[in-house]
Amino acid sequence: MASIPSTAAAQSRSPIPGISFRTVDVNGITLRVAEQGEGPLVLLVHGWPESWYSWRHQIPALSAAGYRVIAPDMRGYGGSSAPAAVEDYGITRLCGDLTGLVSAYGEEQAILVGHDWGAAISWNCALLEAGVFRAVANMSVPYGGRAQSPPIESLESTYGDRFFYMLYFQEIGSNGLGLAETEFDSDPRAILSRLYTSPDTPREPPEVTDRLRSAGGWVPRFGAPTELPGWLAEADLNYYVAEFERRGFRGGISYYRNIGRNWEATPQLAGAKVQQPALFIAGEKDAVIRGATREQLETRFAQGVADLRGIHLIPGAGHWIQQEKPEQVNELLLEFLASLN
Repeated sequence: MASIPSTAAAQSRSPIPGISFRTVDVNGITLRVAEQGEGPLVLLVHGWPESWYSWRHQIPALSAAGYRVIAPDMRGYGGSSAPAAVEDYGITRLCGDLTGLVSAYGEEQAILVGHDWGAAISWNCALLEAGVFRAVANMSVPYGGRAQSPPIESLESTYGDRFFYMLYFQEIGSNGLGLAETEFDSDPRAILSRLYTSPDTPREPPEVTDRLRSAGGWVPRFGAPTELPGWLAEADLNYYVAEFERRGFRGGISYYRNIGRNWEATPQLAGAKVQQPALFIAGEKDAVIRGATREQLETRFAQGVADLRGIHLIPGAGHWIQQEKPEQVNELLLEFLASLN
C-alpha cells in the first residue's frame, strides 16, 4: 500500500514557488515528490546524476496547461530513501516505485516523461506495466528493443582495458566500496560541475588523457569548466551539490550495477515493442545519441516502438535538454500531451 501524508510532512520546502513537496510511502520505501497542478497525471522521471529539480522548468508549464505533475526524487536520490543493497535498484523495483506513485495519487493511469536513466526506466515500464502507463515522452536515450546479448559483456568486449564510465561504475574496491561513488562523494561539486555543461562550454585541459582505465578515475578526465553554461545558475548548481552531499552517489550508481541483472530479468521483452504513443526529444549534440541523424534514429526506433509520434533533435543543445532548451521542450511536450486527449 502507498500513502500520501500532508505537504507539511515533507522533508523540506521546495525552492520553486508554486511547487510543493510530499513524501510518499510506496513499494517499501519513501519517495520525496515535487508536485503541482490538477488534471491528468504526468509523471516526470529524472536521470543520473540528477533530481526532481531537473524538471523545474517543466512542472509549472505542464501544470498551467491543466495537468497534475509529479516529479519524484528517484530511489537513491535527494529526499528519497536510498536502500543499501545494489539489487534494490533493479528495473522491477523501479517500475514498482512508479506504478505505486500512480496508485498513491488515486489514479489508474499516467503519462511518463523521462530523461537519461529516467528515459531508460520509462521505456521499460511502458513495456512491463502497459496498463498503467498510457503514453511515454522520453529524452536523450532512444529505444531500439531489448539488447540481443548481455550489455555489460558487450561493453567489456568493446572497450577492453580502455576507460568507459559504465564499466568504471561496476568496479568495487578492496574495502567493499564502489570506486566511482568514493571518488564522487569526496567532492560532489567537482563531478557535477564537469557534467552539467553545454557542448560549447569552455574548459581547462584535462589532467588525465591516458585512455586506459588504470590511469585513474573519471573527474580528472574532464577539463574543469571555466564558466557555468547559460542555463545553469550558481544557485542551481548549489542545490544539486547539496542534494548529493547529503545523499551521496551510491544509489544512483547502483542503477548502472543492475544493467546486467535487468537484462537477465526481462527475457519476455525480447522482440516486444512499446505500443503506447511515444515521443522522443534530444539535443542534436547529445553524446548519448552519438551524432545520429533523424533517419538513423527512426531506423532504431522501428525495432522497439510501434507508435512513435515524433523525433525532435534540437540544434545546438547537448545532454541536459529540458534545462538547456526548456521553452522548446515544453512546447513539444504540450503538443504531444494535447494529442492524447
